Amino acid sequence: MTKFVAPDVKNFVVWDYVVFAALFLISSGIGVYFAITEKKKASSKEFLVGGKQMTCGPVALSLTASFMSAVTVLGTPSEVYRYGATFILFFIAYTFVIIFTSELFLPVFYRSGITSTYEIFYTGVVVYAPALALNQVTKFDLWGSVFATGIVCTFYCTLGGLKAVVWTDVFQMIVMLAGFLTVLIQGSITNGGPTNILETAKNGSRLRIIDFDVDPLRRHTFWTIAVGGTFTWLGIYGVNQSTIQRCISCKSEKQAKLALYLNLLGLWVILVCAVFSGLVMYTHYKNCDPWTAGFISAPVQLMPYFVMDIFSTMPGLPGLFVACAFSGTLSTVAASINALATVTFEDFVKSCFPNLSENLNTWISKGLCIVFGVVCTSMAVAASLMGGVVQASLSIHGMCGGPMLGLFTLGIVFPCSNWKGAIGGLLTGIVLSFLVGIGAFIYPAPSSKALPLSLSTVSLGLSQLTTTSVSQPPLADSWYSLSYLYFSAVGCLTCIIVGLLISFVTGPQKGENIKPVLIRPICNLFCFWSKRCKRICWCGVDQEKMQNHLPGFNPHEKSYTNVSLDTESYF
Repeated sequence: MTKFVAPDVKNFVVWDYVVFAALFLISSGIGVYFAITEKKKASSKEFLVGGKQMTCGPVALSLTASFMSAVTVLGTPSEVYRYGATFILFFIAYTFVIIFTSELFLPVFYRSGITSTYEIFYTGVVVYAPALALNQVTKFDLWGSVFATGIVCTFYCTLGGLKAVVWTDVFQMIVMLAGFLTVLIQGSITNGGPTNILETAKNGSRLRIIDFDVDPLRRHTFWTIAVGGTFTWLGIYGVNQSTIQRCISCKSEKQAKLALYLNLLGLWVILVCAVFSGLVMYTHYKNCDPWTAGFISAPVQLMPYFVMDIFSTMPGLPGLFVACAFSGTLSTVAASINALATVTFEDFVKSCFPNLSENLNTWISKGLCIVFGVVCTSMAVAASLMGGVVQASLSIHGMCGGPMLGLFTLGIVFPCSNWKGAIGGLLTGIVLSFLVGIGAFIYPAPSSKALPLSLSTVSLGLSQLTTTSVSQPPLADSWYSLSYLYFSAVGCLTCIIVGLLISFVTGPQKGENIKPVLIRPICNLFCFWSKRCKRICWCGVDQEKMQNHLPGFNPHEKSYTNVSLDTESYF
């Protein structure tokens, strides 16, 4: 293969370090601020769920910042650069996800505090990704960056609790948008403006967005993104502790729903910025692809390489972009640390030691934040062994979130399901989703199903790449080649189907033993014309109780407040 001479791309200068360091200092400062101002309110409730008096604005920004992590900042532009702008179709998946979360899961979770704890695996990916970016642009030690990220996250999360996490997310969301906008503006100026960028992208087949091929083995089509993406992101939003904890921290159910819908606007904005950044990057490197030429070692390094290229004469702006990537990571990791600490404290510590003093509870909560900070940072080692950050992160969410989504859907939507069906369905869903996920990692899909679009090095000289064939088992070209976006659907649907079968075989749950507040049967949408059909589908659950408002209902807002959660339990 032809060896190319890499162009001179500058590294960080003093102003870049100043801008980048400011992100860490301000984030830490917010944690210190809330540690001081909330000292008189030092309780486990105040620390873990912000006193349950948050409003929709900061919670919406916090949700957006947490889930649009460094994976989005670094991974999505490189996906668009290599595979085209089909990624923009995720706006459909995001819309369905927010609707289902706010109308199906949130009303149940808000009053009961149901949680899940699998996000620890995903956290490793979002710690490792920006550290890789920093390594690319500054030549800093990669693992030093990883541990620095973990230390800062753990510091402000442990000091300030959920309020510090939420308000730090607001600041970091502003930094993310500023970073994207600087790249888009300078990139557009450098490459002839938006019209030229879109024309070049069209000529390079990057704007072939709609593909209605129903083949589930194809990596990205309309159906894999709209259907598979909905299942994947519903596992991220619908049953994720980080999301639910923020929603429960809102002062009312109406505020929580509003936060989710405002968050949808934020998701769309970040998605558009990330996709267009990929198109700008493709236009810039259409004839001199740095990855094919060997200037970078992985596609995820494309975006930081591009930033150092176009901002080579503008000190401080490369630092802003890396701060943008780290903003996504800090918010995501801090959210996970706080969420995991909450689950552990509420489900294990309080259950085993119910008579501990409030002061001791608070210190235990902070100690758990430190423990999970160390664990989440350590998971970055495992993330370094995986492939592209977008596919790796969504694969993890699919494999873990799918069965969990199926479990909660089974219990909330189907009142007839029993505990035996729930356990059997969950275990079967986990086995199948991990089987396809691990199989896909070991035996990647054939190039015909996941082939990136053409990249050129014509302005650098011609190169020829050779491929080698590897013998694979029969399942490699079918089951293991399933689009990574369907991993969640496999786990979710398997859990529901197996759970229902086991429940009917072992005897369905009796309706009189079910508290109506814990279910939202889907039959309400289809059996509205017949009370008899509703009774059958509700499996004997007393619907009359649903007509009477539960404690905490606010007739002025026509919504539930968090007042009742301290005195009323539904478990």
